[in-house]
This record gives sequence, structure tokens and C-alpha cells, in this order.
Amino acid sequence: MTSVASGSRALRPPRTGRSNGQWAVDGREPLNPNETFKAQDNGLNVRERIETIYARDGFDAIPGDDLHGRFRWWGLYTQRKPGIDGGQTASLEPHELEDKFFMLRVRTDGQVLSPDQLRVLGGISTDFARESADISDRQNIQYHWIAIESVPEIWRRLEEVGLQTTEACGDTPRAFLGSPVAGVAADEIIDPTELIRVITDRWLGDPELSNLPRKFKTAITGHPSQDVVHEINDISLVGVVHPELGVGYDLWVGGALSTAPRLAERLGVFVSEADAPDVWHGVIQIFRDYGYRRMRTKARLKFLLAEWGPEKFREILETEYLGRTLPDGPAPAPAKGPGDHVGVHPQKDGRFYVGAAPIVGRVSGTILSRLGDLIERVGGDGVRLTAHQKLVVLGIPKEGVDELTAGLEELGLTATPSPFRRSTMACTGIEYCKLAIVDTKDTATAVIAELEERLAGVELDTPISLHVNGCPNSCARIQTADIGLKGLITTNDAGEHVPGFQVHLGGGLASPERDEAGLGRTVRGLKIEATDLADYVERITRRFLDQQTDGESFAAWAHRVTDEELT
Repeated sequence: MTSVASGSRALRPPRTGRSNGQWAVDGREPLNPNETFKAQDNGLNVRERIETIYARDGFDAIPGDDLHGRFRWWGLYTQRKPGIDGGQTASLEPHELEDKFFMLRVRTDGQVLSPDQLRVLGGISTDFARESADISDRQNIQYHWIAIESVPEIWRRLEEVGLQTTEACGDTPRAFLGSPVAGVAADEIIDPTELIRVITDRWLGDPELSNLPRKFKTAITGHPSQDVVHEINDISLVGVVHPELGVGYDLWVGGALSTAPRLAERLGVFVSEADAPDVWHGVIQIFRDYGYRRMRTKARLKFLLAEWGPEKFREILETEYLGRTLPDGPAPAPAKGPGDHVGVHPQKDGRFYVGAAPIVGRVSGTILSRLGDLIERVGGDGVRLTAHQKLVVLGIPKEGVDELTAGLEELGLTATPSPFRRSTMACTGIEYCKLAIVDTKDTATAVIAELEERLAGVELDTPISLHVNGCPNSCARIQTADIGLKGLITTNDAGEHVPGFQVHLGGGLASPERDEAGLGRTVRGLKIEATDLADYVERITRRFLDQQTDGESFAAWAHRVTDEELT
């Protein structure tokens, strides 16, 4: 659906003062190098060159605008060259940091991964990615060590089983977060499965939506746990029940973290299932047409919402893009139950779903392939990934639950994780990421092992989430964790520069433990060396337990005590 008022926008008087690069206001003249290369050739077009030229001629044949720009439209980023320490991240040029291998991101968009699809994903890891495979907090599978020569065959295998890397990165509609228990949970408000399918079938890969100011993230859930971190997405649709209109969605826009975190805001409208595709399309078109394109640091939707406010945003959506008024609607009820779905749970059809936790999302090709075999053997349907680097196995017959949980344990995917294994997340980190300053995955894994030993037998009334990030960009959502750790280089007592972390405390999203989402606080001057991380988390956990009032969450405690008590 195109804008009903595209002509009226052209009649508006030109902006006075400095241009922000808003297409609907300032015209389409590119104002920075990123906008220039996108204007010269749509990022979707690079696939043909990958298949016919670069896969044949090799890495050195790839020009810069494709390598560092358009490749992202197909889920490809160059990975970090081994051996470059974090102190050099900011001082080296991209070509000095990068290896001749790629990270490749496969999107799942909330779909159920069948045993056959899991085996294909596992085979790609084994054959082309040195056994690497990570579950990201965007419900993606991320590979590393991908050579450009292998990409066409990887695409062929993925697409043969209904998977893709289209617009998994770049200034595009990125992977959709969907409820991992959509269609099966007994307490579900509305099943978003068909809605996500309609939107992705209709608009994913659409050239009209493939040149956005920056990335655009979508989350859709109908589950009362609000399991898709809706407060930090560009657009979210959250299941609600309207007192007169029945079930539908509440619309949130403008959430994102990175170095300038901002939580999404409700527009106050009720979105019916029938209206939801057009509403999604209207919001993404607003971002395309009105989003800021002059500076990439100000190009996310959150900055436009901060200028407009939700009232104006709603007005523009209704008058210029929908051509109709949306009814007012209720806010979602407080979140019920944990959104990671870990453990064994009954489905509404009498079967069961089982949520399992790898360690900080890290799996492998062998694990994925064997997981597919296990699910097939016990008669299950498949797997959905979660926004918490976990996975949920669906459709398990009652008689197969014990065999499944035992088999998951053998694969390192436990349905009964320790509190810190369950609640710890980590981004890719310096192992592969060109932006990272410190190690994350191995550091977090070691910390979990230490905490499991040191805090064995310690009862936590409420979970304490630990998120480990390798740089300031918050891919691991540090500002919305109980304990969020931002990688940096710090100075130890001997005057040496060593890996460390700045600490954010008391953040969180929708959960039974807190009434509303909130960002964490930083403690001035508090930097923890990576080698001291387990000591710090143990100390702050025990202090919280000593000072906790009845029913008080870690976040509430962290916001009420002094800086000294948080060191």
C-alpha cells in the first residue's frame, strides 16, 4: 500500500535551515557516503555479482562499496582478523581489522525450524563454517569463517528448505522477532504466525523498502509473557484484548539501544489482525520517508519519535499512510511468566514444549544436526529460537518428554539451567567482531562456571540477568540487564592496559518482577577488569541478597542504594 498523500508531501514548503536528509522534506540528494552508495545501486542487486563474479574470482575481486556496504543486504559482514587486540579497534581502518572471511546471518522470522531445516543449518556449519554457529538475540543463526566462494551453495541449501539471508543486515527490515510459543501456548492471547508470514512474504526483499535510513527491527507477540523485548524495537505489536473489538495488538514504536538508548512508546491505538500488515507497512514507510539520513548516528527511528512525539507520529501514520483513523486501544497487561520459556510446559493440544539453554547462545553444526535427529526421534515438530539466545522445542508427545530432555542435556542444551546460565547473554565479541574491544563469549562462559560453583545452594527469589557486551553498541542489551557490562580497555594496578567492563545496573524489560521497562544506571568510575568479573558479580549478588526487602527485585534494589554499595 503506497502513501495516500504522497502528492501532498511534495507541496510542503522546503525546510529552512540545515537538511536532515528526510526524503519527504529535503529531497533525495545523498548527504553522506552511505547514502551515496545506496543511491548508486540498490543493495539487493549485489547478489547477482556475488554469484557470478565474486564467488568465482575470490575475495580480492570485491570492490569496497559492495564489500563494506551492499553485502550486508544479504547477511554478510567481514569478520575480525585473529590476533588484533582490543586496544587497536578504534585506531585501525576497517580493511586492517578484517579477515577474508565472513559472518553470515540466517534469519528465521519466528518460524518453526523442522528437523530437516536443523540438519541443513548444521551441515552448512560443518561444511563451510568450521563448526561455528551462534543463536543470536534476534532469533538468527550466525556463522563465521564463511568464504565468498561458498556463499552460492549455502544460499542454495538454505532456500531449498525455506530459509534465507535476505536483508538479514543492512539498512533494511531486519529479522522479525516472533513469540517462540506462537500457536501452541495455552495462555496465548493471539497467534502472530500468519501475520509475520504475510508481512515477510509481501515486503521482505521489496526494493521500495530496501533503502532505509538505518536498520529497522520488528517484534510481534501474542503471548502474555511479552517474550520479544518489544520495548527496544523500532516497531512492536503486542497482543491485547480490546473490551469491544476483541483480540488484536497494541502498537509501540521507536525503541533501540546502542550508545543512545531509548525505550519505545505506545501510540495508543488498537490494531486488528486485519489492519496489522498495513500498519507495519505504514510505520516502515514513515521511517523511510521521514527518517534522518544526514548523520548515521541520528538515523534510527527513535530520533524521529523523540522529535515528533507519539501523538504526531500517530497522526502522520493515520492521515498520510493509512488514510483512516485507528481506534484507541488498551495497554498490554503486566507481563506474566518468564519470556525465555525455559523448562517443560504443556501446550494447548496436550503435547509439550521444552525451552533449553545453551551457554550464551553458542552451539555448533554438530549440535544443530543432532538436535534435528533428536526431535525427529521423539516425534516433535521442531524448534523456535528466542530473543534470549535460547531455543524452544515444540510439539513433544508426553511420552517423549523425558527422552528429549535427556538428549538435550547430552547436547549441552539444558532445560534446567542454573540461574546464571539461564540469565546470561553475550554478544559476538572480539573473537569475530571488528567493533569489539574485549572477549565476550568465552569470558561469560567462564564467569557462569565460576558463579555456578561459588553460588551453589544460594536461593534467588528473582533472577539476575547478566549481559556481556564487547563494545558500546549494546548488541547484548546491556542497558536493560540487571547487570550490564560494556567492554573497554582499563588500567590495572600495575599500570597495564587490560580488558575490562563498565557496569550498568538495574535495567530490565517486561517481566513479572517489574511493572515497566527501565534503563540501568552507571556507577561513576566503576570499571571491572575482565579477570575480576566473577568476583564482582558474586559480591554484588550477595550484597543484594543481604539488603533485599520482601519481594524486591535486583533492579529496584540497584536503583535505591548508593554508588558505594554497588562497587
